[in-house]
Amino acid sequence: MTRIAAVQLSPTIANVRANRDMAAAAIAGALADGADVVVLPELTTSGYVFDSVEELRSVALTADDPLFHEWATMAATRPGSVIVAGFAESGADGALYNSAAVVTAAGVLGVYRKVHLWDQEKRFFTAGSDAPLLVETAHGRLGVMICFDLEFPEWTRIAGLAGTEILAVPTNWPHVDRPDGERAPEVQIAMAAARVNRMAIVCSDRAGAERGVAWNEGTSIIDADGWVVDSVGPGDGIAWADIDASLSRDKRLAELSDAFVDRRPDLYSKFTRSPS
Repeated sequence: MTRIAAVQLSPTIANVRANRDMAAAAIAGALADGADVVVLPELTTSGYVFDSVEELRSVALTADDPLFHEWATMAATRPGSVIVAGFAESGADGALYNSAAVVTAAGVLGVYRKVHLWDQEKRFFTAGSDAPLLVETAHGRLGVMICFDLEFPEWTRIAGLAGTEILAVPTNWPHVDRPDGERAPEVQIAMAAARVNRMAIVCSDRAGAERGVAWNEGTSIIDADGWVVDSVGPGDGIAWADIDASLSRDKRLAELSDAFVDRRPDLYSKFTRSPS
């Protein structure tokens, strides 16, 4: 079993030092409490609602920033542990990306750049162009995408077909009004994606409000059957769950039904061509 900690935090816009300290405290606490995989929100190190590209650039980090070495040192305190967190990335090409890093005691295993940018993000970030990240870890095949990426069925299917067993999704979900008793729509989408792809999904959302934007505070851990195992209410906190990654390898829904084997891609392409 893999012990998952999905952390919900309240970063401060453009305050890298405070956000680093907050993230470090959360990571250290989760590891001390037995977490094997720790997932933090989207743009944990920078905040989200930027005033200008210049403000974003002032807090963007390169993928070899010393911060990630600090996290690797923390991961070494619990052998095999994995940390996934969102950050504003300054790319070698000079572009700015909404990214997530996967860190173990060995260092940064990989960086994913958000492909589907949401609304005002398009004013500040360059969209990524690589498939969902997939890394081999001591706790199975860990996939990574960010927030709005999760709302595209094609993208989660790509992750599932690639062999993802646990999908880590750092998020910043803007608040959406909903009927009493209903989960945030993004959580419902994650539940459906987990079920149709037979893979666990870990969504770490942020809390509080930032420059007039409130958040859904929808941090949730979802198993391969599509059920929410644990979640976080309003405010900062951690959702916990023990996930058996091996269950994501079995795509059978019934004796003669398999979520992947029963696909008909020979037909799908005919019906999904763009109109001429």
